[in-house]
Amino acid sequence: MPKFFSGLLAALLMLTATAGYAAGYRIQSGDTLQVEVLEDPQLNRTVLVLPDGSVNFPSLGVVQARGKTAITVQNEISKGLSAIFASVPTVYVSVVHVRDVLPSSVRPDPDNIYVMGEVKQPGLIKTEDDISILQAIAQAGGFTRFAATKRVELHRINTQTQSEQVYYFDYKNKRGISGGFRLRGGDVITVPERKLFE
Repeated sequence: MPKFFSGLLAALLMLTATAGYAAGYRIQSGDTLQVEVLEDPQLNRTVLVLPDGSVNFPSLGVVQARGKTAITVQNEISKGLSAIFASVPTVYVSVVHVRDVLPSSVRPDPDNIYVMGEVKQPGLIKTEDDISILQAIAQAGGFTRFAATKRVELHRINTQTQSEQVYYFDYKNKRGISGGFRLRGGDVITVPERKLFE
């Protein structure tokens, strides 16, 4: 069987296996999604749905996912990527991990830190220890080869004003906040994709 058709068959089997589970499920913050682009496997990745309900995807930037089904997000990514493909690409989105559901009276664990984007293991980091931004990136498996290491962002919510503060970490040139900058619960580290000549 040609490679293309065996790959297509595998993707269809995976989609069928997850369809029953994900068909009516509405994505929530804290869920983990697997995104696969049949025409360009380099775009395949696992993404975490951030507290604001968004995911970050190469060439598209921020994509809102919370409250939508996997099929809806799949169609939106496919439509968005069509601008850089000769035809509309075939995209599969599946929910590979559902956040732990807590009663509304229970507050989320304040020690949770999120790492997303171009790291090898994006997702939730649970730690009881004081941890730095560099340690969190290391726990997430380190940077991928597509990482824009000069433009790492740390997003933090000011609990008093409920406004978001963004700190910049330039790992390559040692600018912005230092690698030893201490994190706190609720922080989100975003590692963007490197631009073509960056």
